[in-house]
Formats: sequence, structure tokens, C-alpha cells
Amino acid sequence: MTHPSLTHLATQLESEDSKDRMIALASLRNVPAEDAVPLIKKVLDDESLQIRSMAVFALGIKQTEECYPILIQLLQNDPDYGIRADAAGALGYLEDPRAFEPLVRAFYEDTDWLVRFSAAVALGNLKNPRARDVLLDALNSPEGVVHQAAIAALGEIKAVDAVDSMLRFAQSEDWLLRQRLAEALGHLPTPKSISALKYLEKDSHPNVSAAATISLQRLAE
Repeated sequence: MTHPSLTHLATQLESEDSKDRMIALASLRNVPAEDAVPLIKKVLDDESLQIRSMAVFALGIKQTEECYPILIQLLQNDPDYGIRADAAGALGYLEDPRAFEPLVRAFYEDTDWLVRFSAAVALGNLKNPRARDVLLDALNSPEGVVHQAAIAALGEIKAVDAVDSMLRFAQSEDWLLRQRLAEALGHLPTPKSISALKYLEKDSHPNVSAAATISLQRLAE
């Protein structure tokens, strides 16, 4: 992208019209990370929560050395729970191993379920087997969506020894939870996984049965 275009985007990001700022921010997806991040930083404190959210997400995609400390600062200190959740998610996209401890702390200490949900998802993205105990704790969370995140993440980190704990959700009333289980078991090659997937293949919800079939095929390979 030519320099004048960057100058135009920089000007657009300072527009009083939030729609202009949003369009400029979206346009940064075609800009190299080194050029994009300084512009993204312009709107990290925007008055529009939607623009802030987009900017935080962008820092997980446009990766430079600056992104990690900014996201950690937001995760730990931002007063808005949505922004803290976005920061946790973006840290998962960064796949920076340093994020492990801050994400674990966010899971246990943040008072909002959305942040805990995002932290669990991000721990799966980091692919760190040490997340196993945290994710098993997440299975006991009062929120069903946190169970979904934990099950998916246990699959991501290939926590084969967690299969027994996960199987209690095979008869959950929430079909999305059963689908996440079917998908996760495809990463966990054990006899119990195969048995559970054959059961889930007969599920009344087509998404669940399809996910189970795909996972069985993956394990067969």
C-alpha cells in the first residue's frame, strides 16, 4: 500500500464520524502489520466501544512486538469486560507462550463470565498442555458457554487423560455443547472417545451427528 493511502487512513481514523473511523480500521486488514499497528493504536481509546473492540481484535491479527504488552495491559486493567474479553481472545490469536500465566490468572480472577470464556478459548489456541487443570476446572463453571470453550480447548491441547471428565456432557441438553464434545473427541484418540463418538453419531441434532462422523474419520486416519 502506498504512503498516501496510509496518510489517508490515518486522517480517516481521526474523523469525528465513527463510521469513517470504522471503515478506516477495517481497511487496515490489507496493510502490513508494521504499518497497521501504529494506526490501530490511534483508536484503542475510542469513544465507540465497537471501534475499540475491532482495534483490540486487530492487534491479535497484525502481530508486532508492541501487540503483546498492549493486550496484556488491556486484559488486566481495562474497566470494560468486553474489551478484557477481546484482549484475551486476541492473545490467543497471537499464540505467544508468555500469555499462558496472564490468561490463567484472568480465568480464575476476572468476575465476568465472558472474560473467562475468552481466556479458556485462548488457552486452547496456545496449545500448552499445562492448561489441562485450568480447563478441567472450567468444566465445573456455572456457565454452559464456558463448558463449550473448555471442551474445545481440551481437544486443542490434546488432553487425552481428560476424556472421562468430558464425557459427562455427552447427554447435555445443549446441542452446541454436544457438538463441541464431538469435535474435541476427534483430537483425542482413546477407545472411550471412539465409543462416545459412535453414540453421538446417532444424535438427534444433525450438527452433532455430522461432527461425530468427521471426528471418527479423523481418528480412523
